[in-house]
Amino acid sequence: MGNTFGQLFRVTTFGESHGGGIGVVIDGCPPRVEISESDIQRELDRRRPGQSKLTTQRKEQDRCEILSGVFEGKTLGTAIAIAVRNRDARPEDYIDIASKFRPSHADYTYEAKYGIRNWQGGGRATYEAKYGIRNWQGGGRASARETIGRVAAGAVAKMVLSTLYADSEIVAYVKQIHDVVAKIDRSTVKIKDVEKNIVRCPDATAAKRMISLIERVRDEGDSIGGVIECVARSIAPGLGEPVFDKLEADLAKAMLSIPATKGFEIGSGFTATRMRGSQHNDPFEMRGGKIRTRTNNSGGVQGGISNGEDIYFRVAAK
Repeated sequence: MGNTFGQLFRVTTFGESHGGGIGVVIDGCPPRVEISESDIQRELDRRRPGQSKLTTQRKEQDRCEILSGVFEGKTLGTAIAIAVRNRDARPEDYIDIASKFRPSHADYTYEAKYGIRNWQGGGRATYEAKYGIRNWQGGGRASARETIGRVAAGAVAKMVLSTLYADSEIVAYVKQIHDVVAKIDRSTVKIKDVEKNIVRCPDATAAKRMISLIERVRDEGDSIGGVIECVARSIAPGLGEPVFDKLEADLAKAMLSIPATKGFEIGSGFTATRMRGSQHNDPFEMRGGKIRTRTNNSGGVQGGISNGEDIYFRVAAK
């Protein structure tokens, strides 16, 4: 089972949604980077369930604990282990579906692959199918709760970037919910704009429509999907590899491994299919003493390698 992502900065997550806890081990973090549990907790609080009526109402405090790799507020350069205990695990909630497969969930495929499954939480059935045995206590490895480890690792990565590359900036936000599309200037949007409402959409007018739509659909006992956009600014050229480890390929793998994601596009994405090459090409020019591109249909990546322009991509969630 692939639990690790990355090369120089390697992230390995562990745990299940209704087990003892969730966590992450980070390898490759440089030493002497200032980091504290409060830095990590701040990011975990942003993803914590039960924050609003639009999210799952599972009550988890998600308090993090740094187990290793940090001393007196600074990284040691050794493996960093971070754990979050589950406080609201409710295995009894899943008894009725212990022998059933939920539609469009990872239940069946998990069991088909592993022959064993933990049916309390996400991804139950496919685990049983692969391993021929199941653990019905604990919680699914395929649950979105696994992303706690990713968020904790992201908090550490954020501190590394702010230390080594102070000008870099990464902002993600809700771009679309169903047929409601926000108008957002990706070149100027800030985190503070994203945090102004519970749907985390910087377009206040669109956010109100999104919230109203989500509430209406929820009251009907249904759900709707949307699109998240992310932009990374002041990223140096030269990141990524030209073949299998293209930068956009790594980004796509990271995003599409998140539960409920169904699509990924970078730069012009699928819109490129409706453009001619002469329209899509990004001409080079000298600007501020640096080689830049006049347009950015490539989304900051050409030939699998960053070109110094803003990197932006979108992720579709069901």
